[in-house]
Amino acid sequence: MKFQVLSILLLVLMVGVAFAGLASAQPPTPSPASEEEAALIPYYNNYLREYHLGPEDVISVEVFGEPNYSKTAIVIPPTARISYPLIKGGVFVGGKTTDQVAAEIKKQLDEYIIDPQVTVTLDKVGSARFGVLGKVGTPGVKVMNRRYNVYEAIAEAGGIAKEGDAKRVLLLRINAQGGFDQTTINYADLTKGKGEVPYLLPGDQLIVPEKKWSLTKILEVVGKASAARILFGSPF
Repeated sequence: MKFQVLSILLLVLMVGVAFAGLASAQPPTPSPASEEEAALIPYYNNYLREYHLGPEDVISVEVFGEPNYSKTAIVIPPTARISYPLIKGGVFVGGKTTDQVAAEIKKQLDEYIIDPQVTVTLDKVGSARFGVLGKVGTPGVKVMNRRYNVYEAIAEAGGIAKEGDAKRVLLLRINAQGGFDQTTINYADLTKGKGEVPYLLPGDQLIVPEKKWSLTKILEVVGKASAARILFGSPF
C-alpha cells in the first residue's frame, strides 16, 4: 500500500515538473536582421513605392468586386497611355506612381461605379536599369539611359563611403539560367589606373559592402529581396 502511495506521489511530481517546464518554455526568438539585410532590402522596397512608370513597364489594375474592370499584365506603350474600359482616350501613366494611377482611374470610374476601390501594382520594370547599393553616398536603382562603367556608376551614387570596402565591390549579373553570376572588383585599384574598368549591362547590381560584411551573406540577402525579382528579373 505504501509503495502504491509513493508511486502515485512520484507520478504526480513528475507530471507537475513536466507542466512547469512546458509553461516556462518560450518559443524561439527569431534572429534579428543582419546588418547586410537591414542595409540592402529597404532600398529595393522603398524604390518600388516611389517608382515612376514609363514605357515597357508592366502593371495590373484591380477594381475590388469588379472583375470586368480589372486588367492584368498591361504593358505600357511608348506613348505611356494605356487603354481602359469606360475611360475614353485611356489613362496617361507616364511619370506617375502606381498610387497616382490608381487615384486617376478611381476618379474616372466614380461616374459608373459606386465608390470603386482601385489598386494598381507594378508587375515588372521593363526599362534598362542598374543598382548601386550598400555603403555609397546615395544608394538606389538607376535608369541606364546610356552606357555606364563601374567607375561612373559608383561616382553617380555619391562614391564609396568611409566605412565601405573599396577592395571588395560585388558585381552581380543575371546569367542565362536566371541566377546571378558574381565578380569581386577591386575598385581601389581601378581608381589608380590598375586594370580595365568594366562596363555594366542592364540588370547589373553593384554592392559596396562594409569592411566586415560577408559577401556570401550579401548574396543570401539579395535572394530575400522580393523587389529584386521585379526590378531585375531575378527568379529567387
